[in-house]
Amino acid sequence: MFVSFSDLPGQHNLFLDYMYEFENVKEFYHKNFRDTELFKTHFLEVAEKKRSHRTLLPGILHAQYENFTPSKKTVENIDLLSSDKTLAVVTGQQLGLYGGPLYTFYKIITAIKLCASLREKYGDFNFVPVFWLEGDDHDFEEVRSANLISDNNEIVSVAYNDNEPAETNRGSIGKLVFNGNISAANEEVNSILRDNDFKPRLMEKLTACYKEGETFKSSFRRLLFDIFDEYGLIFFDPQDIKIKEILKPVFRRELENFSEHTKELVKVSAELEEVYHAQVKVNPINLFLDDDDGRYLIEPADDDFRLKSKRKKILKNTLLEILDSNPQKFSPNVLLRPICQDYIFPTAFYIGGPGEISYFAQVIPLYGFFNVPQPLVYPRSSLTIVEKTIQKTIDKYNLRFSDLFSDKEMLFENVIKSISDMQFEQDFSACEKEMDQALDRLKGKLLSIDKTLNDAASKVYERVSQSLKILKDKTNEAQKKKHEATIRQLNKASNVLFPNGNFQERELSFIYFAHKYGLDIIKWIYSELAINRFEHQITEL
Repeated sequence: MFVSFSDLPGQHNLFLDYMYEFENVKEFYHKNFRDTELFKTHFLEVAEKKRSHRTLLPGILHAQYENFTPSKKTVENIDLLSSDKTLAVVTGQQLGLYGGPLYTFYKIITAIKLCASLREKYGDFNFVPVFWLEGDDHDFEEVRSANLISDNNEIVSVAYNDNEPAETNRGSIGKLVFNGNISAANEEVNSILRDNDFKPRLMEKLTACYKEGETFKSSFRRLLFDIFDEYGLIFFDPQDIKIKEILKPVFRRELENFSEHTKELVKVSAELEEVYHAQVKVNPINLFLDDDDGRYLIEPADDDFRLKSKRKKILKNTLLEILDSNPQKFSPNVLLRPICQDYIFPTAFYIGGPGEISYFAQVIPLYGFFNVPQPLVYPRSSLTIVEKTIQKTIDKYNLRFSDLFSDKEMLFENVIKSISDMQFEQDFSACEKEMDQALDRLKGKLLSIDKTLNDAASKVYERVSQSLKILKDKTNEAQKKKHEATIRQLNKASNVLFPNGNFQERELSFIYFAHKYGLDIIKWIYSELAINRFEHQITEL
């Protein structure tokens, strides 16, 4: 079953027009991912762009795999990157605990399956899937937790605590080393998951990847490598010092021409705001610098620079000298990252979700400034998995998915109304109407006796109305209690399909399904996930 994103809650108009009304947004994106007639020209443009570092990439990547044993397919894909006929299909994600939300897996599968499809249709080119390990990000709160479903079908957030104050600037998350508290997080996962045949293998994998002394990046990479390496997916670490050396011209150009870049970014963002929304706040400079105590955004200070939230001023020449000698200290922000990605790789497609598609509307002008071919931005596949027990609940109460992708309390109330013997809402409404009519009649008689009695009558009515409302609420609670089994079934369905008022793929960890159905559930998802429908897929498990 497929549902248009237009029929789902919380979708931005910019994303919807990109998906279904591209003519409305072509001034921001230029290239339509649906226009297959432009593919060949696009592929040639990307392939023919001279990249002096192209022949260096396989060696750098093989070195990044030093502690891994990649599959033959992955090795072949890495070696293909030296060829002028090889194009990359790139995706990436923050390094979330236990692999992050389910959509991380869907991004990867979209990239892999798109490569396979393109190879069949465009035999003149090689296509390889690349996963960009977003280790330079520094938002600890966004990556330190994972959501599971407990035995009583409630959403539980398991979080890693590094014992540092919330306001601490931890620097790049990719380099953040787990302390002993990662064992506590693993134990919490173990306690939440009930014992079954699949649990031992799952916990063995999680604890082997996530342990004291490992980093967010090494743990995340190891977990996803074990799952997806057989498909030839290349995991790429942009924090590699050799990669930062390659990126020095990009960083230098940003430092020397930031005012021109920012002017255009602000202009485009203002144009977006007139009709849609600007996904990302534009900063004066799109670069961070790793200082002694954290990662800081670089800001202009007259003719020189400073680090945001610090009084430390850096002369322009000094900053450029740091770039020449220590490029690993620099990292791009969200708007410059795509430029870095497509400067390094011959990127034909970038696989992104709704938020990424939205911020690409702001990024496009930078491609001209840096003389880098822009990729086609391909929407990642979107999926909600419906288990058989939940499908039975949906069928039992004759629900639509739009009912479940909505407010939980409203869902409970509407279902209870539909199955209740006593339609008390109508009875209370009738009672209130009769009270209004009776009070109007009474007021007419009281006014003829003493006008001051009108106020007294109104106060009595207010007290009666309040009492009636309390009685109505108590009746509603009594109905819920009477239908506790129904509430439990609906609560489970809502928590699995629309957890925390959000889509399953954005909230739940893969652990939920891997525990119940085994790690091979990923292979089932791989086979089921459609990459060419551009709608939200709902599939029964």
